[in-house]
Amino acid sequence: MAVKIRLARRGKKGYAFYHIVVADARAPRDGKFIENIGSYNPNTNPATITLDFDKALEWLQKGAQPTDTCRAILSYKGVLYKKHLLGGVAKGAFSESDAEAKFNKWMGEKEAQINAKTSKIAADASKASKARLEAESKVKEERAAAIAAKKEAAAAAAAEAAAEEATEEATEAVAE
Repeated sequence: MAVKIRLARRGKKGYAFYHIVVADARAPRDGKFIENIGSYNPNTNPATITLDFDKALEWLQKGAQPTDTCRAILSYKGVLYKKHLLGGVAKGAFSESDAEAKFNKWMGEKEAQINAKTSKIAADASKASKARLEAESKVKEERAAAIAAKKEAAAAAAAEAAAEEATEEATEAVAE
């Protein structure tokens, strides 16, 4: 029986959410599965991935083949790297403590990259909101200036009309 690690689609139309499952290769995509080992939500930025690391590693060592997307997810989480290091330990290339040290170093670098990305996204969002606020305040000031100009024009027109009226009354009074 060929076993695959793949995604099972959940969620509503237009808003997909996936479970990472271990299933028989002949089973339907959203059908019967052997074990659920995590979830993947591509709708967030960065994508939210929850994964039972030990179960995924165990299934890979048993021979389960990940699909392309699951391979990328497992690589992102470090499961494939851990399997690679354990293969080196089994061949005698290095000790288990060396493998653990390499893996921990890699995970630290990966966490730093992820944190940098999330902080960059947050900084970009705050920068965009500040730019929108400045643009809105600029438009507000322009509108206020336009309204003030209209009021001045209306006051000047009213003063001019009053002056004309006063001159007309004066000319009528003189004419009488």
